[in-house]
Amino acid sequence: MRYYLIAGEASGDLHGSNLVKALHRQDARADIRCWGGDRMEAAGATLVKHYRELAFMGFVEVIKHLPTILRNIGDCKRDITEYKPDVLVLIDYPGFNMRIAEWAKKQGIKVVYYISPQVWAWKENRVKKIKRDVDKMLVILPFEEAFYKTWDYKVIYVGHPLVEVVAEEKNKPAPTPISSKPIVALLPGSRSQEIRVKLPVMLQMVKHFPEYEFVIAQAPAQPDELYNEIAGNATVKLVKGATYDLLRQSAAALVTSGTATLETALFGVPEVVCYKGNPVSFWLAKKLVNIKYISLVNLIMDKEVVRELIQDDLNEQLLKTSLEDILQDGPARRQLQKDYAELWHKLGDNHASDTAAKEIIGTAKM
Repeated sequence: MRYYLIAGEASGDLHGSNLVKALHRQDARADIRCWGGDRMEAAGATLVKHYRELAFMGFVEVIKHLPTILRNIGDCKRDITEYKPDVLVLIDYPGFNMRIAEWAKKQGIKVVYYISPQVWAWKENRVKKIKRDVDKMLVILPFEEAFYKTWDYKVIYVGHPLVEVVAEEKNKPAPTPISSKPIVALLPGSRSQEIRVKLPVMLQMVKHFPEYEFVIAQAPAQPDELYNEIAGNATVKLVKGATYDLLRQSAAALVTSGTATLETALFGVPEVVCYKGNPVSFWLAKKLVNIKYISLVNLIMDKEVVRELIQDDLNEQLLKTSLEDILQDGPARRQLQKDYAELWHKLGDNHASDTAAKEIIGTAKM
């Protein structure tokens, strides 16, 4: 069978690589062509274009690079047409992939979407386009099944691919110790703007917990100078390209909202979720986004498992109290560990990549 995969970000490349491996395991004659990254190529797919050439974030960036984006869409359509896949697999990245889905459906190409756009959070009307253009939607969050059911659209829950990634990491030999002291990990995000806003508040904890080593997970694209400038005289360590090794050794973590909150929970690390954005942007987001929580952990569990400190609540006193609660071996920490075990069970009963590959192969044979 011939499979054409499209991923437009680093996370898509990671999950796409595990999907490529699963497709090869289940289909010995699999021929896989992709837009993705180094991981997908290493897993055995023929890489057409790297996601680094596709990633344009923000309204201004998109407008500025519109000719390049349109050229990429045209190139992608031509390559798919020449390749003639048995099935097209779209991995997240909705801005690009939904356009390709609409075109592919009109060409009579079978379309599978793996990792749904977050239509449950905002832009619910996109479900109409998904129903029209996608033959099979494979979702990775358990509540997405119920959401799509309200739109009379049957989807398949395959489990979350991060579970297999974290499980593989946990089975590796113990990493080189970062410190002789217990560690509090700081994950302030990947963009310089969010790091400048959230990291200073996180660093206020250093003076309150002198018995702990505070270690910052440095974003790959950010220079040491940014963190050194923000840290000033604070006694803190910096690790780059070793976030999972850091989490495996941490007693607790302060984490910016996003996928990192779920990764931290799957590693079993007690965490406080920290979010502070531009006041106007946050006000607009509250009007547009229809969700109760900002962390994936709480969204999946449908309750406040991890403390979320948002906007003005992200301050020194509340953060200190919240961190004390999860560092102490008391009721809060024990309840958190129970909830984490349930979270793993909810997400980990299926091997997402193998389940997704089975569904994709089934669609290709239809």
